Amino acid sequence: MSYLAQINIAKMIDEIDSPIMADFVGNLDKINALAERSKGFVWRLIEGENNATSIQVFDDRFIIVNMSVWQNMEALFKFTYSSEHVEIFKRKKEWFHKMKEMHMAFWYMQEDTLPTPEQAKERLLYLQKHGETPYAFTFKSKFTAEEAKKYIL
Repeated sequence: MSYLAQINIAKMIDEIDSPIMADFVGNLDKINALAERSKGFVWRLIEGENNATSIQVFDDRFIIVNMSVWQNMEALFKFTYSSEHVEIFKRKKEWFHKMKEMHMAFWYMQEDTLPTPEQAKERLLYLQKHGETPYAFTFKSKFTAEEAKKYIL
């Protein structure tokens, strides 16, 4: 069996501790707790204050990273677009620049492993360069674990 891993990045408009970012930061614990309670949630990247905002994966210090693992794509989709998460998601322009390049990537992995930030970065950069394949994709392509089995770590 395999799980679905995901990375998404966002480029902040200002420093994480600035007044502009305060409402985003103020909602992190609530949204993270919602994810953890969601059906199909497996794991999320955490460091420091119960989130991953202090983890720098890219050279640009204004790019923050979110990573999680889900039992399947349906569970991740439901959390993303059919939960209270959508209210915060709708407000992203208040806190983040519009990114020209792809800012999220999914891939399948073995149930007994967890993705590293370096692996996630590699999948996202692959997607940006090559487009959607079973190796790295988005909700748009909906590749199955069977289609991606040769790429599962």
